[in-house]
Amino acid sequence: QVQLVEFGGGLVQAGGSLRLSCAASGRTFSSYHMGWFRQDPGKQREFLAAISSNGYGTYYADSVKGRFTISRDIPKNTAYLQMNSLKPEDTAVYYCAADRSLSPTRWLKFDMDYWGKGTLVTVSS
Repeated sequence: QVQLVEFGGGLVQAGGSLRLSCAASGRTFSSYHMGWFRQDPGKQREFLAAISSNGYGTYYADSVKGRFTISRDIPKNTAYLQMNSLKPEDTAVYYCAADRSLSPTRWLKFDMDYWGKGTLVTVSS
C-alpha cells in the first residue's frame, strides 16, 4: 500500500503562484511514477502532469505546459507541483496519484494505483 497526502492548496490571486506537495508513505516511493490531476465540481477529472519514477521524464497537459512544473524528491518521498501564472480557471481540487506504469492509456483514463484525497486550490480574479 502507498498512502498519498497532498499539501499546499489555498486561495491565491490570479497571476500568483502556489506549490503543492504530495507526501508518500508505505511501499517504495521510488518504484512509482507520480502525477497530478485536478477536478472542478461538475467537470471531468483532468490530467495535468506526470514524472517518471527516476525523475528524469516529465509530461504535461497542454493546458498547463509552461506554467506548471512537476518534480520529486526521492529521499523525502515527496512529489511537487509548482504552479505559476495562475488563472481563475485553474480553480479545482488537485489530486496526487501514483502508478507503476507510464502507459498513456492508464493516465488518460485515470486508472491509477493510488490516489490522494485532494487539496483545494482557489484562484480569485
